[in-house]
Amino acid sequence: MMKNSLFAVALVSLALANGCAKGGNGTGPPPATVDVSITSPSNVSASAIYPTQTVTLTATVSNSTKTAVTWNLSGPGTLTPVTPPTTPATATYVGPASAGSATVTAALISSPSVTGSLALKVVDITTVVSPAAVTMSSGLTQQFTAINVPDDAPQTFHWTCTVNTNACATFISDGSGVATYTANDNCTGNCVTISASSTLDPNFCSAGPQNCTSAKVSVVTSRVTGTYAFHFSGYDNAIVPATVAVSGTFSATNGTITSGVEEELTSAGPVQHSITGGSYTPSTADPNNSNEAGTLALTLPANIFPNKFQVVLDGSGDIQMIEADGQGTGSGIAERASSSSLFTGTQTYAFGFTGVDLGGHRVGYAGVFPMIGNGTSGTIAGGQMDVNGAAFCASPCAASGSYSYNPASNMGQISLTLPVPLVFDFFIASGQSNKTNPLTLYAITDQSDPTHPLVSGMMVLQDSTQTYNNAAFSGTTVSALTGTAPNGTNTNTNVSLTLGTADGKGNFSGQFDQNNAGTILSAVQFPPAGSTYTYAASGTNGRYIFQMLGNPNASPAVAPLTFILYATGANRGFLLDQSSSSVMTGTMNPQGKGSGAFAASELSGPYAAATTSNGNPGVTSIAANLLLTSPGSGVFNVSGIEYPGTQAVTGLYTLSVSGNGTIQLSAPSAQNYVIYVQDTVSCSGQGLTCAIQDFYMMDTDSSNPNASIIFAQQ
Repeated sequence: MMKNSLFAVALVSLALANGCAKGGNGTGPPPATVDVSITSPSNVSASAIYPTQTVTLTATVSNSTKTAVTWNLSGPGTLTPVTPPTTPATATYVGPASAGSATVTAALISSPSVTGSLALKVVDITTVVSPAAVTMSSGLTQQFTAINVPDDAPQTFHWTCTVNTNACATFISDGSGVATYTANDNCTGNCVTISASSTLDPNFCSAGPQNCTSAKVSVVTSRVTGTYAFHFSGYDNAIVPATVAVSGTFSATNGTITSGVEEELTSAGPVQHSITGGSYTPSTADPNNSNEAGTLALTLPANIFPNKFQVVLDGSGDIQMIEADGQGTGSGIAERASSSSLFTGTQTYAFGFTGVDLGGHRVGYAGVFPMIGNGTSGTIAGGQMDVNGAAFCASPCAASGSYSYNPASNMGQISLTLPVPLVFDFFIASGQSNKTNPLTLYAITDQSDPTHPLVSGMMVLQDSTQTYNNAAFSGTTVSALTGTAPNGTNTNTNVSLTLGTADGKGNFSGQFDQNNAGTILSAVQFPPAGSTYTYAASGTNGRYIFQMLGNPNASPAVAPLTFILYATGANRGFLLDQSSSSVMTGTMNPQGKGSGAFAASELSGPYAAATTSNGNPGVTSIAANLLLTSPGSGVFNVSGIEYPGTQAVTGLYTLSVSGNGTIQLSAPSAQNYVIYVQDTVSCSGQGLTCAIQDFYMMDTDSSNPNASIIFAQQ
């Protein structure tokens, strides 16, 4: 969206609205003043008027009984005083047909030296199409949305769809903000361009456009092709139920899975299984988004589960999945594996692992592993980890050991020397060897002795260019946390979303929402007046101590919890609760461009959404195709299909300028969520924030003691 989005432009317009007043000598009665402001439409910013827009200006006179004024316009557009004159005086301004700046001045007729003025800025309408980039399987259908900025511009569009230079064969739009494209054209690769422009723009989305952002579509035979790494955690219904975690890798060609291997953790310990086949099948449940949903089946030995998943795919083809074989519950993710050559061995990885001990109590690890070697084998020296729920060493524990990796199978192993030796298998997932898209590994316990805690999670390449001091955290972040409540057992969940700002000097502030076994804390501001929440670097390897959550508004106030964070880079890393038996674990990430200046319309678009992790067996995992639309007039709709089953989704959403809001669903049932924006995408070459790329959702109904965190991504 426009770089000076709602919050920023509101501040500008407020400053400009305080018109210049003249008169008075500082003695006697206060001098008369004139203030010029936009009073209709009520949500219009003086610095974001669209071309030909009509606004009502009001001249408010203070400290004088005579309120008649004369009006003057300097700059483009037209200004017409309302007649007969109103009290206070009003005038109608109509913007020019193109961008420009103007100043409106009102002067008291009784004292012409007393004036007030308002600067007006007319900006061209910019149209944004989402998703901005997407892979599509041949024959499938994908929805696209468009939004006109400024937000109060008419939400009517002229759509185009071209394959190379020809019109697309199957493209449908009724001129609203939603269109569908079916990939029936004879082309491969990045060959389709979908554009929309405002119907007020006479040039539409012409070559070299300045005011529209097009979507790029890459057509492929099947979206599931290549080598993937995957991670899953959940519960087996047949065993008590017992926790289950799986990490592995598989290869697929045009939706057919040919081979793979997985490491599964059960109450009996780890077991390795060969994946000998399988398939990805697109779903027909949502005909408008058949490109986003489907089922993934893995051919495993008899009676080995999970082996079937309901999945949703984001624009780049990442697969979010929930179990769909009737044997248990859980959720996970599969991502196309990066080249094994990116794993050089001389790299440091930060990690976050979660699991259970033999008693079923939740366990969490976080730390760093410096891996020094040649890419296929080497040592781990100077490592460090913190633990919660598995007190086999005093945190932080020094960690050293060795590793090996087989590129042919995309599988490696880490052996750590600790008071209780630990062994993990790992698989290379997504990313590159850089700080903007760091290499990610999925790891899982590989212990022959089942008395060890059974954990799994992620390892992310740490940004080696960063100095890990307090200054490394300076900006707005979003933290997503999942735990159990109480006492670390599989009884209810404790989940939270936090929007926090670090000042680079050790102070942490913001707000959070929390659902602790049905006890709801809503939009809690921290720290309380006269107090502080802090963070501090602990050493130079990326370990930090953060104060989060608590309840500063309670009486007496509930002190914040202590979290350990191991950074993967500036403003991001893995979090581990050190204060409670809930053992809350999760991630912190930068909020992205546009922090503190979001508009609800930026959420317009199709999203693939799924549960990120299950804190206990009572969590109902979901996957969904969500379609968020902004038809104008301050209405923001939610629709789509939710799985399991094929349940229609309907509802409304809101979003504040700081990037948090709500989703209120009326179907498939009445549900209330808070949403926290994490990342945005920018218009190519325009320096604008175009759309929100992903966000988190959390159930805030007190009737649900088993809430979860849901991740939605375009």
